[in-house]
Amino acid sequence: MKKTIHGGTIELTVGDITLQAVDAIVNAANSRLAGGGGVDGAIHRRGGPAIMDETRKKYPQGCPTGSAVISGGGKLKAGHIIHAVGPVYRDGRSGETEKLAGAHRASLELAKENGCASVAFPAISTGAYGYPLHEAARVAIREAANFLADPGSVQLIRFVLYSQDAYDGFAKAMEAIEP
Repeated sequence: MKKTIHGGTIELTVGDITLQAVDAIVNAANSRLAGGGGVDGAIHRRGGPAIMDETRKKYPQGCPTGSAVISGGGKLKAGHIIHAVGPVYRDGRSGETEKLAGAHRASLELAKENGCASVAFPAISTGAYGYPLHEAARVAIREAANFLADPGSVQLIRFVLYSQDAYDGFAKAMEAIEP
């Protein structure tokens, strides 16, 4: 599914984010940038140890929740990895929405600052962090659409989803936005 907004494109696909041929891949990272499971583990395994070496040197204090940092892409097709730290979902009233939106905005700003025309996102915080998929999808799609309203270097924002259920949740959120 694709939607054009202000000359840019938001695209949804089911697949493996580590195989995407885009300028930047967004990693659903933890605040210590210590690697982990899920998307984070897959990116580090496929991208190699250079990614961890770089983040340890550049960001010894890690990255706060709701923000993002950038590194090289290691052995991945993507030239950059944007490590976004989404929130752990508690009750929906503990600032989770603002932090998830912030992680998406910070990622897109880093992509723009680094001349990335295409960026691939996972469904940040929806795995081990427990964020309800339909709510996370609304936040992610809204932030992508808002970002494209201010033309810049990013032309393609692709959400690479891990299952058909995740795709369906993001598709529903995308249908609700106006081009």
